[in-house]
Amino acid sequence: MNNSISGEHFEQTYREGNPPWVIGAPQPAVVELERQGWIGGSVLDPGCGEGEHTILLTELGYDVLGVDGSRTAVVRARDNAAERGVAARFEVADAFDLGTEPRFDTVVDSALLHVFGEVERRAYTRSLHAVCAPGAVVHVLALSDAEDAGGPRLSAEQVRDSFGAGWLVESLRPEVYRGVANEEYAARLGVSPNEQVDTAAWLARVRRI
Repeated sequence: MNNSISGEHFEQTYREGNPPWVIGAPQPAVVELERQGWIGGSVLDPGCGEGEHTILLTELGYDVLGVDGSRTAVVRARDNAAERGVAARFEVADAFDLGTEPRFDTVVDSALLHVFGEVERRAYTRSLHAVCAPGAVVHVLALSDAEDAGGPRLSAEQVRDSFGAGWLVESLRPEVYRGVANEEYAARLGVSPNEQVDTAAWLARVRRI
């Protein structure tokens, strides 16, 4: 696999402190998707991190499973859910081997796809295809190359090319992703370190066919 961030990197980042993608709340784009009625049925939250989206959707009555390759992230997610009094479900799982049972109707991928290299992105979407029911919808919020804010970023073409046979890209539009500015990025923007900022992203809607 190529040009990706390793699972060990994420595990270490969670162990060392708060990662820049942890904002203590769901991404506004995901909140809006739910408000618009784009989430339904059985939901998978891959790369769930500390569980913000799984907890939100569970609170709203959805059947949701949050999975992450980082054990530390999953422990934190479970703790966060317990603090909120929400019976959210979390599991440690390999994004490239999610199973073979087509059991999910909606997938909410918030900032996972873009951390993979080209070959890995295709392996990941094949894994998603195996666990998505026919007609299922995958929502992808991925950092966009329209803005240089550090970290891995994708072009619109790379997002589209991540989905091969068995997928239909129905929509791909600009969005924003909210994160925490590190010192370098904060200096570039003229904001305080650790301040929350919005950066360019793509929001894709892809249907499993």
